[in-house]
Amino acid sequence: MNIAPLLLARTQFMTSLSFLALFLAISLALAWFLLFFKLRARVSGLAGWTAAYRLWVRIFALSFVLALAFAVPVLVQLGSLWPGLMDKIGNVAGPLVGFGVLSVFVLKSCFLGVMLFGQRRVSDLAHTFAVFMVAIGQLVALGWVLALQSWMQTPDGAALIDGRYQVYDWLEVIFNPSFGWRMGATAVGAALAAAFLMLGVHALQALRRPLDDGERNAFKAAVVVALVASILQLPVALGLRDLTVRHQPAKAAALAGYWHSGGKPEITIWGWPDAQSQSTAGAWTLQNTGARWLARDPNGIYIGLDKYSGMQPPVAMVFWSLRLAIVLGVLMVIAALVSFSGTARRGFDPAVMPRWWLRFQSGMMFAGGLAVMASWWVSQLGLQPYMVNRTITQSEVLSPATPATLGYGVAAWGLLYLILLGAFVGMLFHAARYGVVPVRKTGGTP
Repeated sequence: MNIAPLLLARTQFMTSLSFLALFLAISLALAWFLLFFKLRARVSGLAGWTAAYRLWVRIFALSFVLALAFAVPVLVQLGSLWPGLMDKIGNVAGPLVGFGVLSVFVLKSCFLGVMLFGQRRVSDLAHTFAVFMVAIGQLVALGWVLALQSWMQTPDGAALIDGRYQVYDWLEVIFNPSFGWRMGATAVGAALAAAFLMLGVHALQALRRPLDDGERNAFKAAVVVALVASILQLPVALGLRDLTVRHQPAKAAALAGYWHSGGKPEITIWGWPDAQSQSTAGAWTLQNTGARWLARDPNGIYIGLDKYSGMQPPVAMVFWSLRLAIVLGVLMVIAALVSFSGTARRGFDPAVMPRWWLRFQSGMMFAGGLAVMASWWVSQLGLQPYMVNRTITQSEVLSPATPATLGYGVAAWGLLYLILLGAFVGMLFHAARYGVVPVRKTGGTP
């Protein structure tokens, strides 16, 4: 079977981006959870908050390392899969990537060692400050990444001159039309990814044994964040919807499953989009509900996918990625609401919940992370066939590598990612089983 090089390149790059997005989200949110635990421990003086910090700082350290590990393939593949891209957008991407790398080393790496290994070697105030700087560093570094990613979705502040983008306003480049909403979506997604990871681990612990103070405190923080973040999904999703309608009408039509321009503004809820027949098999539609989900031309006619013949995104994947994100979002709202209401009056101890619910909650451990990946699929797959919206296509910057070479790359990177993901999951279950392992004080007796 012959597989097109473009499809293999897309598969390899999207796989790398997906895992990078996952661990960037987890490490970002866990950094702020850890800062909260440190501040609560300082203010309250309760050992339980310190125990919560010590448990989750290990998971943060691994997720931070994995985020760096997954960032390397993305940078490598930008040059190997899309060698012509940096020649065209280097004036924009180069400084943004450089600032992101600089932020990692200045704001995070300089304080990360103190945060992870210096708790017993510096004062508690100095250690808390280091945790704060690592959290700030996570946010700043991710901000530069999102500035580039959102600029590629809604390029502004730069003009394409003789095949290369030239910057005329850096503020417009960074704070492009989609930056704010994508930063909000990333923050909400990160909060959900980390919160449900924590809820799942502590639900699994509650199935096996009574929780200690640190585990109950971590569960309490996670369930509150999960509830707030799951509710915030709706306004963020509506903001991204309006943004997509204004700037990416083809993606909007793909998300709605709307094929033929000028028809009734309907949304397809369920079905299988078929690009060859330009229709959706087994479609369940809602009539006259797509007025705010579809773009219109200057004559007020709704724009369908037929206007983009040969330049459509992969409709089925975009369509189903959105539905997956919606289903996960609804499940997370329900799970957060039930867990909060069921434990709020009982000290936020998950052990008071029925065992079947604890099994369900532990099964939702990766729901937030999967939702983060699904939202990135919507964003990046919906951008295709472009690398930069409406200007630079993937085909014109594609590597001349053979299908065999690209296929081996997909298999090799995929195997590596599975190994790294397995190591992360293994550490999670180890933490769930053993909790906080006592640490011997420096100079003390074993």
